[in-house]
Amino acid sequence: MKKYEKPLTTGEIAAVRDKHIDFSDIPELDDTFWRDAQLVEPDTTEQVTMRIKRSVLDFFKKPGQKGYQTRINRVLETYVQRQRKLESSGSMNPLEPRR
Repeated sequence: MKKYEKPLTTGEIAAVRDKHIDFSDIPELDDTFWRDAQLVEPDTTEQVTMRIKRSVLDFFKKPGQKGYQTRINRVLETYVQRQRKLESSGSMNPLEPRR
């Protein structure tokens, strides 16, 4: 396999012909590999408009870093997963008022 002085760009990688790729360290995938495989559908996103406190937005919009919406979405998704786990175990949702 040819060694490169610097990492290849996406376009350069796409241009590499299969016969020039060294697959020797990649094991063959047999039926054992696929036995427990499950189809995972990609989650879709939906554009919404919402009001967020400036301090919260500033926290997620770290200077020099892209992806603040992705970070906010990850936090919300983690919260949803935790709530579902609590609901399935019969625990109370901490955001619901006590009765």
